[in-house]
Amino acid sequence: MAKDCSFDIVSEFDKQELVNAVDQVKRELTTRFDLKGSNSDVILDTDKSITITTNDEMKLKNILDILQSKMIKRGLSIKILDAQQVENALGGNVRQVFNLKKGLTQELAKKIVADIKNTKLKVQASIQGEQVRVSGKDKDDLQAVIKMLREKEDNYEIPLQFQNYR
Repeated sequence: MAKDCSFDIVSEFDKQELVNAVDQVKRELTTRFDLKGSNSDVILDTDKSITITTNDEMKLKNILDILQSKMIKRGLSIKILDAQQVENALGGNVRQVFNLKKGLTQELAKKIVADIKNTKLKVQASIQGEQVRVSGKDKDDLQAVIKMLREKEDNYEIPLQFQNYR
């Protein structure tokens, strides 16, 4: 009897690396000439959001660039940042909140399952909460699914990871 092989498609990020990236941004805020004394602050709210507060929108854009570069250097995708509207804060400052995306939404999971079915490979894809499990008898078919999803990753608004390959 042939044993089924499977893997899970998830969307997660390394929390500790995100904490380290935000800490590096905070350190750079105190040393960078154009941001020194600007009352800028970057706050990480556990796994939910990152809030940037500063004097004006130009400095906000600079701090966001710093944050994105630190995230990329630490192996985090900037697709996890869901930018909200820029709003006015106390003292004439501006604030922007970036919600952190984690897990697959039902719509995205259905889109991934449809893309897998369109490959006509002999695999089964099933939605299990915030992840998609792909199983099949041939490991080569599973590898082909992973390759196809990596090529189409730009079509999805979040980064994908593949876990529990067995």
